[in-house]
Formats: sequence, C-alpha cells, structure tokens
Amino acid sequence: MGKFRSDHAKARQKQLEYLHTSTKHSSKPRKIAAWVPGAIWNCWRVSKIVAKVDANVRRFGVFEDTLGNPEKRNPEMACSLFLSSRCMQTGRESLKAAALAFLLVCLAACAHGAKTDEFPIKVDQVGYPLSGPKLALVSTPTADFEVRRTSDNTAVFKGKLTQAKTDENTGDRVRAADFSALQIAGRYYVEIPGVGRSWNFDIGSDVFDSAYSLAMLGFYGQRCGTAVDLGPEFPGYSHPACHQHGEFDPTSGTSGVRDNIGGWHDAGDYGRYMVNSGIATGTLLWTWEIYGEKIKKISLHIPESGNGTPDILNEARWNIEWMLKMQDTDGGAWHKQSSRNFPGFIAPEDDKLPSEVIGTGSAPYKSSCATADLAVVGAIAARDYQPYDAKFAAQAQDAARRAWAWTEKYPNVTFQNPPGINTGVYGAASCSSEMLWAAAELWRTTGEAQFNQYFLDHYADFLPSLDSPPGESWSSLGSMGLWTYALSGRKGPNIIANAKAIAAIKERTVAGARGVVERTRANPYHVSLKASDYVWGSNGIAAEYGMYLLMANLFQPDASFVDGARDNLHYLLGRNSFSLSWVTKVGEHPYQHPHHRPSASGKQPGAWPGLLSGGPNKNREDWVLAALPKNLPPAKVYVDTQNSYAGNEICINWQASLVFLLAGEM
Repeated sequence: MGKFRSDHAKARQKQLEYLHTSTKHSSKPRKIAAWVPGAIWNCWRVSKIVAKVDANVRRFGVFEDTLGNPEKRNPEMACSLFLSSRCMQTGRESLKAAALAFLLVCLAACAHGAKTDEFPIKVDQVGYPLSGPKLALVSTPTADFEVRRTSDNTAVFKGKLTQAKTDENTGDRVRAADFSALQIAGRYYVEIPGVGRSWNFDIGSDVFDSAYSLAMLGFYGQRCGTAVDLGPEFPGYSHPACHQHGEFDPTSGTSGVRDNIGGWHDAGDYGRYMVNSGIATGTLLWTWEIYGEKIKKISLHIPESGNGTPDILNEARWNIEWMLKMQDTDGGAWHKQSSRNFPGFIAPEDDKLPSEVIGTGSAPYKSSCATADLAVVGAIAARDYQPYDAKFAAQAQDAARRAWAWTEKYPNVTFQNPPGINTGVYGAASCSSEMLWAAAELWRTTGEAQFNQYFLDHYADFLPSLDSPPGESWSSLGSMGLWTYALSGRKGPNIIANAKAIAAIKERTVAGARGVVERTRANPYHVSLKASDYVWGSNGIAAEYGMYLLMANLFQPDASFVDGARDNLHYLLGRNSFSLSWVTKVGEHPYQHPHHRPSASGKQPGAWPGLLSGGPNKNREDWVLAALPKNLPPAKVYVDTQNSYAGNEICINWQASLVFLLAGEM
C-alpha cells in the first residue's frame, strides 16, 4: 500500500481538493451565483492549508510522496507539491511556491464548489463503426436528442432518450441516446435542446485506425537509449538520446560497463522491467498474430518503417532486443535495469543517474519471473519474426530455450528490492503463471513434448482464472498460457488429454465472457468494470475486459462479445462520467497531465501523445486522491494532474492492452 513516509506530508493531505477542469464546450451559459459563496469558503480553507504547507517547507525543506503502483514500487522522492523542478525550497522560494499553491488550489476548490456536471453528454470522441450499436450517454434530466452533422449543423437523426438508471459506481443518473440506425459515414455531434452539444465524433469503417497508430506511437515515445522524434504531426515532441551510461549493479552478481541501448521506459519513470515487459511485449506480439491482416500495412512513421517488416513488429523488436541483453550466460535473466533511486521530474536526456542492471542481491542473482517472461517473449518472437529475419527468430528461440532450462532449475526465485534499491519492484509471490505461459508458448512454437507435458501437468490450477475476468495482469498470466495453448492447434501424444484441456479452456472463457457481457449491458455506462475494479490501473482493467471478450470471440464467434469489447473502448475514449478521453491527444477532450516525466519536464509542448491514463482509483493511494471528498463513488476518484501517480500514471502493460483492443475493433 502506498502511504506517506513522514508526518509533515500528512498535513497537506487532509483538505486539498482537486477536480478535473477544462473548457466547457456547451453554448449554455454557466451559472455562477450558486457556487460563489462555497467557493470563497473553500478558498479561505485552502489559504490555511497553504500556510501549513509553507511552514512544512521551511521546517523540512522537502516534500515526500510514495510514487508508483504499491504492487510494484517503492517510495520515491517527488520534486515538489506543484511541478517544481527542484526538491529544496526554503525562505523566499518557499513563499513563492506557497503563493502558487494557493492560486492553483483555490481555483480547484472553486471548481469543486460549482458541483455541476459540465459535460453531461458523453460520447466516444473517436467515433463509432458504421454498423453496430451507437450510444451516447447523458447524465442530466432530458427527453429528446438530435445527431447533427458537424460540417453544416444539419440534424440527421432525432430520437428519445431511455429512462434514467442510477450508476452506483459514479452516482450519476444516466440515460442512453441510441442512434445505431445512423449508418452514414461522416463527422457528427449529439445535441440536446436546453443542455448543449457533445464533442465531435466520426462514424466510419476505419474509425479506430488513427487511434491505433497513436497508441502504438506511445511505445515509440518510451524508447530508451536513443533519440526520439514524433515527426511533423507532433512538432516539438522529441528528445536527444537518453540514458547513455549503463553498468552492472553489485546486486547483479557481476560488475562493469553495460550496453544501455534498448527497451521501453516502463511508465512515468525511466526504469525498464523484465516482468512488465513480458506482458506488454507478449500482448503486442499477440496483436500481430491475431489481427495482423488488419494492421500489417499501417505505417507508424518510426525509423524502421519501410524495412519490409510490419511496424508493430519493428516497435516490439526494440524492446525484445533489450530483453535478450538481460539474459546472463547461464540462461537466467536479471530482473530490471534502472537507477538505484527514481530521478526527479526531468527530461530523459537530463537523467544522468547510472542505469544499472539490478539482480536479487544473492545467488543465483536472476529471478524466475523475469526469466520465464523472457522465455515467453522469445518463443513468440521465434515464430513471428521468422518470415522477416530468420536469424533474429533463431536467436530469440535459443534464448527462450535457455531461459526455460534455467527456470526448471530455479522455478521460484522471487524478487524484492535489495537494500539501497528504491525503484520499481514487480515482485510476485510465485512465478508459476509465468512458467505456464512460457511452456505453452514454447509448445506452440516448437511442438516439443516436454513443454506440452508441463502444461498438461499444471494447467488445471489456472482454469479458475478464466471464471473471474479479466484474468490477466503482469502478476497473473495464467489466462495467457491457457489461451495460447488453445490457439496453438497442436495435438500432443496424449490426444485425449490435449483435447480435454482445449475444450475446458474454451468453454470456461466463453462462459466467463457471457457473464461479462450481461454485466456490461446492465451497467448504465456500458462498461464491464465492477466497483472493485476501480483500483490502480482501472483503465487497464477496462482494456483487459475488452481483450478477454475478443479472445472469447476467437473461440466462439459472437457479436455480443465484440460489442461488449467495444463498449469498454468507448469508455476509455470518452463515454465515461468525466466525458474525458483517457488517451493523450485522442479526441477533442483528452486528459492533459499524465504522471509521466517526459510530459512534465517542461521541454515538450504538453502531454506526450497516445498514452493511456491509469484512471480512477477508489483506494486513493496518493495524496491528491486522498484529499478528494470522502463520499465520492469509486469511479469518481480521479484527478487529471501529474501529481496523481496512483490515478494518472501511464504504463506499458495497459498501453499494450489498449493496442490489442483497438486492433480487434478495427
């Protein structure tokens, strides 16, 4: 659990209240008389908090926050309360910071005092396919709606909203505007007389193509050890080569200089982690294997574009090559490469801390989960790159075999940060799900009996994961192993056992998907998330529900599975309580302030494009969320601010789930 490390940090937790704010798009005038008195009161209270904050700055000279997923991270020093580039502020500087804090928080408190729904018409700001359901959701009392063409404001569809239903996860009373019958390509908006209009959206046959490309470009922006430039479409989004100095940390069991080029920055920090790379890279490779025909001709305009290899494989290879470098000569893989402590909120090229290969701190120094994840990715890469680079495919398969042999010798060497290491952990109590997935991928790639037998001996332990979707995460990979086995099409020497396993996997996946579809249809916001799902990375869970439904559709084609998956995508792209697209630069009203060092460094025009926010987190595991009103429903515990690491951080694992979902709906 994330928590404050010192009493002085708690002083600023108690009453600071933030609210997502942005420019109102409705032409309806905003009424201010009702909220001004409350806003003034809030501002007076905030002034007291600011005074206490400044006193704390004077006394301690530094703010401390607990950054990162409590499952993966250790405490990190935040640079300041409000986007400061320095951690020490005293004397006159602290007074200036306090004044800025007063201004910003007062504005936020005033916005909170308004207590109005500024964006009552929620749409997918990217759009809707020509066929299939098309719903806008409305959280204000009204009866009629119109869909108008953006180019000339002509009404092309009119309808009645459904009866209101209360959404327990937001507290909203929600009505649906169904315009599924509109099947003419174009750009539109929904208008409700007396309420206002929605954001613009498209209807078309290729409506998600650009969002897919931008989500993939998000990975390119996370590349480590090289210069990055997003090109003329996003001028100013570039940085020189970063993290040029690498070395082996003593915890790795070796020493010396380390080749540092390759891999993706994992999240809002600059670490690279084998475990999260496993699920992220594996998901991208699955996206290619399952939806390659849809995406093979899409150019991402990255340096490798045009080399004869599909760009999704070009981008994945950047990370795979780094993963291969993390393998020791004995076959084991070190757990991560990062600095010993998190850097401040600086641009990647300004982070001069050594990037260290970090191990467990004692023999055998490598971890079983990291090594099994390497076996997974190497096995998939062996078959995916064979048509494009047979030598690289062979290298990946050899690495996968050696990694598997190491995990057989060391099946459960788990990882926790050794003393002195304070970056992300990604530590699991067991590596058994990674082992299952590795065996299944090696069986699928090689057809060798040893991998089939391992799977048959262990798969039943993981079948229950299919009964409680979404099932997969970086620490729970059993469903990935089960699904790839069912998709392999291979028949082992024990045909009956093989067929029984595949039948069980398919049946339980389809049954689980039907339950998800029913719950999604019943949810007023048409999202699969339960109250318990609004935790760290809840948007990633929404994407994973979509992935689960698309996998079920592979086993038993059903339009309701595809529609249900798309409902989760609609939620991520704006059809939610905040009317907010949770992907930077996607839609007319995307979130603006990810917990992401390059975005917050001050060297870019704004948030780096294509990045999925973590989303609402009812557990309030940072001081920003903890300061929100205590009676907020779970899906409302969110603030669009860089300081909210537990609600607004980006991460490559849920980024990959978004890519899979977009490709599946293209």
